[in-house]
Formats: sequence, structure tokens, C-alpha cells
Amino acid sequence: MPVSHSVESSAESFERVRRAYTDVMTVAAPEPQSPAMARLLEFVFVEVWQRPALSRRERRFVTLACVAAADAETPLRDHVYAALNSGDVTITEIREAVLHFAVYAGWPKAARFNMIVDELWERINTENGLEPPQPEPLLPMATPSDPEDRLATGEQAFKDINCLAFAPTRDNPYSGAGILNFVFGEMWLRPGLGRKERRLITVTCVAFQDAPYPILSHVYAALKSRDLSFDEIDELALHFAAHYGWPKAAHLDQTIAEQKQRVSREWDAEAG
Repeated sequence: MPVSHSVESSAESFERVRRAYTDVMTVAAPEPQSPAMARLLEFVFVEVWQRPALSRRERRFVTLACVAAADAETPLRDHVYAALNSGDVTITEIREAVLHFAVYAGWPKAARFNMIVDELWERINTENGLEPPQPEPLLPMATPSDPEDRLATGEQAFKDINCLAFAPTRDNPYSGAGILNFVFGEMWLRPGLGRKERRLITVTCVAFQDAPYPILSHVYAALKSRDLSFDEIDELALHFAAHYGWPKAAHLDQTIAEQKQRVSREWDAEAG
């Protein structure tokens, strides 16, 4: 009996999903349990992950932040495994991503993220018949150890990274010991992860928080610094929507639109 056109189309559609899913996740695609799940897999892996404005590697950092924040154990395990097993993200980079995530999403969630990274890195090496290599040495630090130099470094980094002419004061633990000493005096300057990757993680994290100023300031800085292009940050919003949810992505998208206008005006003024 001839196969109907609809069955052929369904089979062809799932074959596209299977190839795309396997390419991203490095394991075989699950059999969809419903038409809705089949369509969801097709949208996420065939349409979103294959779009050109962000590379697959760059999408890893957005995705990891989303699933680590969502307290979704299986997706977190799946995406940590895929990021490492694909070779898109090195163990040094993903460990650095955990630290960056801890600052912008919270240490308790990052603790679970870190445990899963260690567990799956060991699994990947075991699957390949290897002993997990020794981690990168913590010392020496790349940033100053002298307290005054470290605070001064943090002040300058705060200005550079946030594209601002000022830095917060040193007169309380939050801004002095936290923001200047650690976040900008140490973390943003660590060599294990590039500035662009840190922007991707940061914008993702502030997008799922309900704190209005951080989302505005970090979207602005990502664009004003040109670390992320207009097309790239629009793509980040779509990827974020697929992996964390459309309501919060709608707020991110609105903020992006506003900050693109602001940055464009500033660039026009600077150009004379």
C-alpha cells in the first residue's frame, strides 16, 4: 500500500528533528510522545538552534544558564553533557561559566550546577577510556592581590564593562567587597572565559530575575560595548524564550528594543 503524503511528511519531519537533536545533544533523539512534543522538538532543535546569528557554541552558554536556573535536573544534565561531549565548551570554560552564573543567579543553584559538571566530566572521560585530567591551577590569580590595587582594578573594570563613567563607592560590603573587589576586581577579568561569553551568561541571568535595573544596565552594556551585536542579542532573546519561557523573554525583548534605540542615539551623537 502506498504511504500517504502526510505520513511521508511526518517521517521526513522527524528525520530532520533526529539529525538536529543528535547534532546538538550528541545523543539519539527521543521518540516524541505526542504531536505537540514533536512540534516542540522541531521548533527548538531544527529552527532555533540552527539559526545563524549565534553559533552553536554561543548558544550553549545561554542554554546552560537557563536550565541551571530553572531547577530542571534532567535538562541540566543533558545540556552539560552535550556542551562538554560535543567539544563546544571546554571543562575550563564550563567551570568558569558556573562561577559567573553563581554571581548573577545565586550560589545555591550554582552549587548543583557545579556538582553536575564534575559528575558528567568524569562520565565523559570514562566513556572515552580516559582519566579526568587535573583541573587548571587556581594560583596565581590573574588579578592583583594587594587590596588597594584590587579595588582600583575593580573600579576601572566596572566602568569599562558597564560602559559608565563612574563606579560604586567602597563604603559598604556589597559595593566594596562584593562588586568592586570580587565581581569586577576578579571574576569578570578571569582568563577562563571571554568577554562575549560572559555577556551571554549575564544577560540570560538578569533576564530571568525580576530586577529592573540589572536587565537594563547589562543589555545596554552588552550593546554599547559592541560585545554583542543587535542581531546577536535579538537571537539571544529568542533562544532564551525557547529554554526559559516566553513571558520573561517578552520583557527582555522590550528592554533590548529600548536599549538599541538608546545606544543608536549615543553612537550617532559620538559620530558628530
